[in-house]
This record gives sequence, C-alpha cells and structure tokens, in this order.
Amino acid sequence: MELTFYIAATVAILSTVMVITRYNMIHVLLYLVVSFLAVAVVFFSLGAPFMAALEIIIYAGAIVVLIIFVIMMINLSQEDVQREKEWLQPAVWVGPALLSAVLLAELAYIITAANPTQTEALVAVDAKVVGLALFGPYILGVQLSGILLMAGIVGAYHLGRQKKKVIHRFLQERSAAA
Repeated sequence: MELTFYIAATVAILSTVMVITRYNMIHVLLYLVVSFLAVAVVFFSLGAPFMAALEIIIYAGAIVVLIIFVIMMINLSQEDVQREKEWLQPAVWVGPALLSAVLLAELAYIITAANPTQTEALVAVDAKVVGLALFGPYILGVQLSGILLMAGIVGAYHLGRQKKKVIHRFLQERSAAA
C-alpha cells in the first residue's frame, strides 16, 4: 500500500507542475483534473474513502465545472475559435490520459489486492465523524474559511467587472474645444 501512495503522490506532483507550467487553459484544466484524482487516490490508499469521494465530487466535479463556465464566459476572438482544432490534438490529451491510466491501474490494484491484515490497521473515516469534527471543535476554522472564500468571490467580481469609462467634464470640454 505504501507503493500506491508514492505513485499517486508522484502523479499528483507531476500533474500539478504541469498545471503551473502550461499556457493553454484547456491543458491546465485537464492536468488539474488529474491532480485532483491523484489526491483522491492518495486519500483512498490512506484509508479515507469518504475524503476521496469528497475530493472527486467537490474538486474534480464542481470546481472544474466552474472553471469551464469561466472559460466559456471569456470573450473569445475569432483566432481563438479557429485554434480550437489545436485543442483536440493528441499532444493535448496524451499526458493527462497516461497519468489517469496510471491512477486507474493503481486504484484497480488497491481494490483487488486488498490485504485483510493491512485494512485492519487503517481505520476508515466516515461522514459522521468528519461532520462532528468540522462543526464541533473546528467550527471557527470552517467559519473563517467561509468568510475568506466569500471575500475572494466579492474581490474577483469587483476586479472582473466591466467598468464604464467616465471622462471628467473638464476633460470633455477641452477635447470638444480642440
């Protein structure tokens, strides 16, 4: 089981480095999904299947959908639309596909070759324990992270909105006189 942890961690690190170094948003999105899936396999190999499921549902599902909506809302020029054929090239999807195949093989190995003596040592964490911990002694951290996320959303809205161009009346009079 240690080997599966190290393989999944290596895949997570490689795909995260690719997220940071790529310029094309589609490449970044594919490697980001692989990174989230690798972290989910790490959680699963450590005996936290609930956290692995949350990682896939929340991050690889919901956040990636939000990123796709942001990509769709960006005003694409005609050149960007014509370059869409480049997005379907094998160079775009071969890397994430290979890393995902490694994760799939690793997950199949974990499920089929589970040793009962190893599974007894790991204690599975269920949803009730996570909920009691988050909304018990760690309620302040949950509330602060919620406030931080809300501040980030408000800040992103204010930075991203289109501002109306306002010319001062003194400058308007000068430009009309010239």
